[in-house]
Amino acid sequence: MLIGIIIAVVVLALLWILGYNSLVKHRNWAEEAWAQIDVQLKRRHDMIPNLVEIVKGYAKHEQETFEKIVDARNRMFNPGNNRNDEMAAHDQLSQSLKSLFALREDYPELKANENFLRLQEDLTGIENKIAYSRQSYNSSVMHYNTKIQTIPSNIIASVHGFQRMELLEAREEERENVKISF
Repeated sequence: MLIGIIIAVVVLALLWILGYNSLVKHRNWAEEAWAQIDVQLKRRHDMIPNLVEIVKGYAKHEQETFEKIVDARNRMFNPGNNRNDEMAAHDQLSQSLKSLFALREDYPELKANENFLRLQEDLTGIENKIAYSRQSYNSSVMHYNTKIQTIPSNIIASVHGFQRMELLEAREEERENVKISF
């Protein structure tokens, strides 16, 4: 009987350890997915000054568009931002970049500029990677949240203080049709 109790305790301890490790793994996947978003946002952040300078040479009177882009870029990495605030700033920057790309229709010589075209192509690729990274993050967070809310791992999660993570959601204005105006 004593051996049976010892075996039961060992099995329960192993199950507890496996459950805990699984929760850690899922949390780390979600954190890694966030880091991938951050990498792409940083790449975009670094490219924007080059793009703005190229376009400024062709569109000197479009100062308001440039100011919106620079302002949005500067607000992106505010240390007080939580993940949703940071993504909102990045989303505002994306909207401003759409206005910047619309300028190329008004300036045929800009449209043909090799540097502008290359930067526009690179930024489009980064925007696609950001969208993919957001999807990956939300998927990882969904798996993690499911893990901490289902039996028996929810018991382990509550004992060890695992907290629910928030999904990244589109803001209301992002659900509307894109409107570009100057």
